[in-house]
Amino acid sequence: MTQATRTRNHIRSQQLFERAQQRLVEGVNSPSRGAAVYSPGPIYLERGRGSQVWDADGNEYIDFMMSFGALIHGHAHPRLVEVVSEGMAAGSHFAAATSAEIEAAERFCKMVPTAEAVRFCNTGSEAAMLALRLARAHTGRNKFLKFEGHYHGWYDAYLLNAHGHSPQRLGPRHDPARIPDSAGIPAKVFDDVVIAPWNDLESLEHILRRHGDDLAAIITEPIMANMGCILPREGYLQQVQKLAHRHGALFILDEVVTGFRYAPGGCQEYYRLQPDLSTFGKALGAGFPVGAVAGPRAILDRMRWDNDNGMVLHYGTFNGHRLTMKVVAANLDLLAAEGAYKRLHAIGDSAVSGLREIFRKCGVKALVQGFGPMFQIYFTERDYIFDYRDYCSYVNTARYSQFVHSVLDQGIYMTPSNGLHWIISTAHTEADIQKLLAAAEAACTELV
Repeated sequence: MTQATRTRNHIRSQQLFERAQQRLVEGVNSPSRGAAVYSPGPIYLERGRGSQVWDADGNEYIDFMMSFGALIHGHAHPRLVEVVSEGMAAGSHFAAATSAEIEAAERFCKMVPTAEAVRFCNTGSEAAMLALRLARAHTGRNKFLKFEGHYHGWYDAYLLNAHGHSPQRLGPRHDPARIPDSAGIPAKVFDDVVIAPWNDLESLEHILRRHGDDLAAIITEPIMANMGCILPREGYLQQVQKLAHRHGALFILDEVVTGFRYAPGGCQEYYRLQPDLSTFGKALGAGFPVGAVAGPRAILDRMRWDNDNGMVLHYGTFNGHRLTMKVVAANLDLLAAEGAYKRLHAIGDSAVSGLREIFRKCGVKALVQGFGPMFQIYFTERDYIFDYRDYCSYVNTARYSQFVHSVLDQGIYMTPSNGLHWIISTAHTEADIQKLLAAAEAACTELV
């Protein structure tokens, strides 16, 4: 659907975008919100409740982006509104020890099977930085291995091969090209980074024969979430964990996207993994900024001030933010309630199966990958997208953007970036899914 044929009025959003560009770079505070993704510019959201949001022009949408997965209970959940109101009235933050952080930590460790202890920070990026620092201190090694297409935040050392690139640039699978994702990072920062393709045990074993004994850690997402929604092959994650330990490296599971989404203990519970360290964010805070690193005492106690082996420093004025910790505790109580995950999976599976049927009926070549609380649509001739190289080579991201701009005009809110994913919250209903399916069917008739 072209801009000229759109039926919704976005005059106020356009005015705000013009104003924003006078004081904000590209008019936004993250490129994922700006004209690089939304054409001709972003839709300005003003309020939300449950599964719905309203923009500056009064247009109503069903939200399937949910703050990139942070809003596990949708917008303005009554219990969380109550907690925030009461907490704010008593003082939002003290940068001091509070009972709120104890309550949050106790609930966290009860839900996450590998968490003997947890350290809270402010973002998923911070959590990934801290996990790597702990791994280096614990093993006495500097190098680490990350996989193509996995995004672990915007810390310098992680910013290799995390964005889509031309297939011609990727290099051989057994020795991938190293492609920085940002300017301003000295090349020597990447000297300690080893790159491997994901979902490919043969290539991983080949690379580990050269570098394995120098690695402090192997870090991976359990589900590749920066290239949409790419699931691990059966048994793959378990083998990665074994290979890491065989070479004396820690196995770090990045659950910033997947944590508290698929099961109470995240994907490590769902896939029966035992990571040495795991990182969390997004759904943990139910809309508030938070990150966390969890694991055994033997590793996390390296942050103790009296550690004789050298303390791992982790300061932060806003670590364990009192108001955020109250939200985290209430959020985890809601997720621990009977039926929460059954609902997330049932509603999400309904969306996935319904979309697959729509594309089949309309004769549109498209995959719907994922299950339950998170999935993505790929316009491709392939039967499955297994990794970053498949995504870069075979996915028509322009067609996806056209599709999303069409459903946006029909009241379905989603980012047009194919590298992200559709999110189901506990606020979504079967009626929401039926509206999505109707919009998707109409959008299929307009695809070119």
